[in-house]
Amino acid sequence: MAAVMFLVVTIVFLIVRVTPGDPAAIMLGPDASAADIAALRARLGLDAPLPLQYLVYVQQMLQGDLGESIFLGQPVLTAIWSRAEPTFFLTVFALAIACVIALPVGIISAYRRGSLFDQGITTLAMLAASIPGFWLSLMLMQLFSVRLGWFPVSGYGGPGASFGDRLYHLVLPAVALGVVSSALIIRFTRAAMLDVLGEDYVRTARSKGMSEFRVILRHALKNALIPIITVIGLTAAVLISGAVVTETVFGLPGIGNLVVSAVSRRDYPVIQGALLIIAGLYVLINFIIDMLYLIVDPRVRY
Repeated sequence: MAAVMFLVVTIVFLIVRVTPGDPAAIMLGPDASAADIAALRARLGLDAPLPLQYLVYVQQMLQGDLGESIFLGQPVLTAIWSRAEPTFFLTVFALAIACVIALPVGIISAYRRGSLFDQGITTLAMLAASIPGFWLSLMLMQLFSVRLGWFPVSGYGGPGASFGDRLYHLVLPAVALGVVSSALIIRFTRAAMLDVLGEDYVRTARSKGMSEFRVILRHALKNALIPIITVIGLTAAVLISGAVVTETVFGLPGIGNLVVSAVSRRDYPVIQGALLIIAGLYVLINFIIDMLYLIVDPRVRY
C-alpha cells in the first residue's frame, strides 16, 4: 500500500505540472503583465525547480498537509471535506441499487442457464455496460424530472434542507450510476454461480433432499462470494472516482464537481489532493476486500 501510494504521489505531481496552463496567468486574467504573473508564481512557489517543489510537497503531505487551494483560499482537506457528503451518499446509494439489481438477477440467471430469461439478462447486461453514464443521466432527467416532475432536475437541496430531502435529490443520479454498475456485477455473479453449481457438494446437498432455495443460498452462493465481493468492492471504488460526470450533469456539489473546477482553473493543490484521496480509497477498499476473504472463506490463509 505504501509503495502504491508513493507511485501515485509521484505520478500525480508530474502529470499536473506538465499539463499546459499557468494557474497564475489564469488567476490574474488576460490583461495581467508578465511581471505580475512572475510575482504571483513566486508567491505560490511555482517558480521553484520541480525537484524542490516535489520535496516540499512530499514533506507537507507526510505532515497531513495537502496544501491550500489557489482559488478557494482554504486548505485542500477543508475544501474536499465540504464536498464529501454528496459524493459519499451518492456512491453508497448507487452501490446499493446496483447490488439489489445485480445479485438476485445474476443468481437466477445462472440457475436458469440457457433459458430465455438468462439470454435476455445477458443481453441487457451487455447493453447497460455499453450505455454512457451521461446519456442515461440526461434521459432519466428528461423523463422523470422534466416530463413527469417526480424528482428535482439538479442540485442537492438548499442550505437548510433535511437529510431526506438531500437523499431525494440523489435518487436519479444514484439510479443512473447504479444501473450502469449493475451490469458488471450481474456478469460476475452469474459466472461465479455457474462455477459452483456443478460442483459435487451442490449435487450432494440436492441428493440429501434440501430445498433448492437452501442449496442455492447456503451452499452455492456462499462458495461463490469471493469473486462477487471482489467485483462489488472494485465497483465501489470506481463509483467514487467515476461520479464526476454524473455530479456535473445533475449539478451536485460533490468532489467530482470540485475536481472539474480545479482542472479548468489549474488549481494544482486541489487536483493533487483529490486524486490522492481517491487513490487512497482504492487501496483501502482493496485491503478491506482481502480481509473479507478470511471471513467469507475460512480456508483462505495469508
